[in-house]
Amino acid sequence: MNDCCKVPDHDVDQPKQRRILIIALFLNAMMFFVEFVAGWLADSSSLIADSLDMLADSAVYAISLYAVGRSLKHKAAAALTNGILELSLGTLVFVDIIRRIIFGSAPATTAMIVVGLLALLINVVCLYLLFGYRKSDINLKASWICTRNDVLANLGVILAAGLVAWLNTPWPDWIIAAVIAGVIVRSSLQIIKQAWPQWLQV
Repeated sequence: MNDCCKVPDHDVDQPKQRRILIIALFLNAMMFFVEFVAGWLADSSSLIADSLDMLADSAVYAISLYAVGRSLKHKAAAALTNGILELSLGTLVFVDIIRRIIFGSAPATTAMIVVGLLALLINVVCLYLLFGYRKSDINLKASWICTRNDVLANLGVILAAGLVAWLNTPWPDWIIAAVIAGVIVRSSLQIIKQAWPQWLQV
Protein backbone atom coordinates (compact mmCIF):
# COMPACT_ATOMS: atom_id res chain seq x y z
CA MET A 1 0.00 0.00 0.00
CA ASN A 2 1.32 3.45 -0.91
CA ASP A 3 2.52 5.32 2.19
CA CYS A 4 0.60 8.47 1.23
CA CYS A 5 -2.66 6.52 1.44
CA LYS A 6 -2.08 5.09 4.91
CA VAL A 7 -3.84 6.58 7.90
CA PRO A 8 -1.11 7.61 10.35
CA ASP A 9 -0.86 6.42 13.93
CA HIS A 10 -2.36 9.55 15.45
CA ASP A 11 -1.18 8.82 18.99
CA VAL A 12 2.45 9.18 17.92
CA ASP A 13 1.89 11.62 15.07
CA GLN A 14 0.78 14.64 17.09
CA PRO A 15 3.76 16.94 16.25
CA LYS A 16 3.15 16.42 12.53
CA GLN A 17 -0.57 17.06 12.97
CA ARG A 18 0.19 20.33 14.78
CA ARG A 19 2.60 21.46 12.06
CA ILE A 20 0.05 20.76 9.33
CA LEU A 21 -2.72 22.57 11.18
CA ILE A 22 -0.48 25.58 11.90
CA ILE A 23 0.44 25.87 8.21
CA ALA A 24 -3.20 25.50 7.15
CA LEU A 25 -4.32 28.03 9.76
CA PHE A 26 -1.79 30.63 8.57
CA LEU A 27 -2.62 30.14 4.87
CA ASN A 28 -6.38 30.34 5.42
CA ALA A 29 -6.21 33.36 7.73
CA MET A 30 -4.05 35.21 5.21
CA MET A 31 -6.36 34.24 2.33
CA PHE A 32 -9.47 35.30 4.27
CA PHE A 33 -8.13 38.84 4.57
CA VAL A 34 -7.06 39.02 0.91
CA GLU A 35 -10.29 37.52 -0.40
CA PHE A 36 -12.64 39.54 1.81
CA VAL A 37 -11.02 42.84 0.85
CA ALA A 38 -10.97 41.81 -2.82
CA GLY A 39 -14.60 40.68 -2.65
CA TRP A 40 -15.68 43.96 -1.09
CA LEU A 41 -13.77 46.06 -3.63
CA ALA A 42 -14.85 43.83 -6.53
CA ASP A 43 -18.49 43.91 -5.37
CA SER A 44 -18.60 40.12 -5.54
CA SER A 45 -20.90 37.99 -3.37
CA SER A 46 -19.13 34.77 -4.33
CA LEU A 47 -15.70 36.13 -3.30
CA ILE A 48 -17.09 37.34 0.02
CA ALA A 49 -18.80 33.97 0.53
CA ASP A 50 -15.52 32.20 -0.20
CA SER A 51 -13.63 34.54 2.15
CA LEU A 52 -16.04 33.77 4.99
CA ASP A 53 -15.52 30.10 4.23
CA MET A 54 -11.78 30.77 4.65
CA LEU A 55 -12.52 32.47 7.98
CA ALA A 56 -14.52 29.46 9.10
CA ASP A 57 -11.67 27.19 8.08
CA SER A 58 -9.19 29.30 10.02
CA ALA A 59 -11.32 28.74 13.09
CA VAL A 60 -11.62 25.04 12.22
CA TYR A 61 -7.84 24.69 12.08
CA ALA A 62 -7.35 26.69 15.27
CA ILE A 63 -9.85 24.58 17.19
CA SER A 64 -8.48 21.39 15.66
CA LEU A 65 -4.99 22.47 16.76
CA TYR A 66 -6.32 22.89 20.28
CA ALA A 67 -7.87 19.41 20.19
CA VAL A 68 -4.77 17.52 19.01
CA GLY A 69 -3.71 15.05 21.69
CA ARG A 70 -6.71 15.78 23.90
CA SER A 71 -9.52 13.49 24.99
CA LEU A 72 -12.35 12.29 22.73
CA LYS A 73 -14.66 14.64 24.64
CA HIS A 74 -12.48 17.63 23.70
CA LYS A 75 -12.23 16.48 20.09
CA ALA A 76 -15.98 16.02 19.76
CA ALA A 77 -16.59 19.44 21.36
CA ALA A 78 -14.09 21.04 18.97
CA ALA A 79 -15.75 19.47 15.94
CA LEU A 80 -19.18 20.53 17.22
CA THR A 81 -17.95 24.10 17.63
CA ASN A 82 -16.57 24.01 14.09
CA GLY A 83 -19.92 22.89 12.74
CA ILE A 84 -21.88 25.59 14.56
CA LEU A 85 -19.47 28.29 13.37
CA GLU A 86 -19.73 27.13 9.75
CA LEU A 87 -23.52 27.10 10.01
CA SER A 88 -23.52 30.69 11.30
CA LEU A 89 -21.22 31.95 8.53
CA GLY A 90 -23.22 30.15 5.84
CA THR A 91 -26.34 31.92 7.08
CA LEU A 92 -24.54 35.30 6.94
CA VAL A 93 -23.63 34.63 3.29
CA PHE A 94 -27.31 34.11 2.44
CA VAL A 95 -28.14 37.41 4.14
CA ASP A 96 -25.46 39.20 2.06
CA ILE A 97 -26.80 37.67 -1.16
CA ILE A 98 -30.32 38.90 -0.41
CA ARG A 99 -28.95 42.38 0.33
CA ARG A 100 -27.09 42.50 -2.99
CA ILE A 101 -30.11 41.26 -4.94
CA ILE A 102 -32.19 44.05 -3.42
CA PHE A 103 -29.64 46.85 -3.85
CA GLY A 104 -27.76 45.47 -6.87
CA SER A 105 -24.04 44.89 -7.55
CA ALA A 106 -21.52 44.99 -10.40
CA PRO A 107 -18.86 42.29 -9.84
CA ALA A 108 -15.34 42.92 -11.17
CA THR A 109 -14.61 39.68 -13.00
CA THR A 110 -10.83 40.06 -13.39
CA ALA A 111 -10.36 40.40 -9.64
CA MET A 112 -12.67 37.43 -9.07
CA ILE A 113 -10.60 35.20 -11.36
CA VAL A 114 -7.19 36.26 -10.00
CA VAL A 115 -8.17 35.97 -6.33
CA GLY A 116 -10.18 32.80 -6.99
CA LEU A 117 -7.13 31.13 -8.54
CA LEU A 118 -4.94 32.18 -5.60
CA ALA A 119 -7.47 30.81 -3.11
CA LEU A 120 -7.67 27.58 -5.12
CA LEU A 121 -3.88 27.17 -4.93
CA ILE A 122 -3.92 27.70 -1.15
CA ASN A 123 -6.68 25.15 -0.63
CA VAL A 124 -5.07 22.54 -2.87
CA VAL A 125 -1.94 22.82 -0.69
CA CYS A 126 -4.04 22.39 2.48
CA LEU A 127 -5.93 19.49 0.92
CA TYR A 128 -2.64 17.75 0.12
CA LEU A 129 -1.38 18.27 3.67
CA LEU A 130 -4.59 16.84 5.17
CA PHE A 131 -4.96 13.94 2.71
CA GLY A 132 -3.57 11.31 5.07
CA TYR A 133 -5.99 12.36 7.82
CA ARG A 134 -9.25 12.27 5.84
CA LYS A 135 -10.31 9.07 7.67
CA SER A 136 -8.93 10.14 11.03
CA ASP A 137 -10.78 11.09 14.23
CA ILE A 138 -13.82 13.39 13.99
CA ASN A 139 -11.78 16.53 14.57
CA LEU A 140 -9.26 16.09 11.73
CA LYS A 141 -11.95 14.64 9.51
CA ALA A 142 -13.89 17.89 9.94
CA SER A 143 -10.84 19.80 8.74
CA TRP A 144 -10.58 17.55 5.67
CA ILE A 145 -14.28 18.01 4.82
CA CYS A 146 -14.06 21.80 5.08
CA THR A 147 -10.93 21.99 2.90
CA ARG A 148 -12.34 19.64 0.27
CA ASN A 149 -15.44 21.82 -0.04
CA ASP A 150 -13.27 24.94 -0.30
CA VAL A 151 -11.65 23.66 -3.48
CA LEU A 152 -15.11 23.31 -5.04
CA ALA A 153 -16.04 26.80 -3.81
CA ASN A 154 -12.91 28.31 -5.40
CA LEU A 155 -13.76 26.69 -8.72
CA GLY A 156 -17.26 28.11 -8.32
CA VAL A 157 -15.90 31.66 -7.94
CA ILE A 158 -13.86 31.30 -11.13
CA LEU A 159 -16.90 29.90 -12.96
CA ALA A 160 -19.06 32.77 -11.67
CA ALA A 161 -16.55 35.33 -12.96
CA GLY A 162 -16.60 33.79 -16.42
CA LEU A 163 -20.40 33.71 -16.52
CA VAL A 164 -20.73 37.30 -15.26
CA ALA A 165 -18.38 38.49 -18.01
CA TRP A 166 -20.09 36.39 -20.67
CA LEU A 167 -23.72 37.15 -19.76
CA ASN A 168 -23.11 40.70 -18.49
CA THR A 169 -25.29 40.17 -15.40
CA PRO A 170 -24.43 39.74 -11.68
CA TRP A 171 -26.81 36.81 -11.29
CA PRO A 172 -24.13 34.10 -11.75
CA ASP A 173 -22.16 35.70 -8.90
CA TRP A 174 -25.20 35.60 -6.63
CA ILE A 175 -26.13 32.06 -7.62
CA ILE A 176 -22.61 30.69 -7.09
CA ALA A 177 -22.45 32.52 -3.74
CA ALA A 178 -25.70 30.81 -2.76
CA VAL A 179 -24.27 27.43 -3.81
CA ILE A 180 -21.13 28.07 -1.72
CA ALA A 181 -23.31 29.06 1.24
CA GLY A 182 -25.36 25.91 0.71
CA VAL A 183 -22.20 23.77 0.73
CA ILE A 184 -21.05 25.50 3.93
CA VAL A 185 -24.40 24.86 5.62
CA ARG A 186 -24.54 21.24 4.41
CA SER A 187 -20.99 20.57 5.63
CA SER A 188 -21.73 22.19 8.98
CA LEU A 189 -24.79 20.01 9.47
CA GLN A 190 -22.75 16.94 8.48
CA ILE A 191 -20.09 17.80 11.07
CA ILE A 192 -22.68 18.56 13.76
CA LYS A 193 -24.50 15.29 13.01
CA GLN A 194 -21.28 13.30 13.49
CA ALA A 195 -19.93 15.25 16.48
CA TRP A 196 -23.11 15.63 18.52
CA PRO A 197 -23.59 11.92 19.43
CA GLN A 198 -19.89 11.57 20.27
CA TRP A 199 -20.01 14.64 22.49
CA LEU A 200 -23.05 13.26 24.35
CA GLN A 201 -21.69 9.75 24.78
CA VAL A 202 -18.12 10.47 25.91
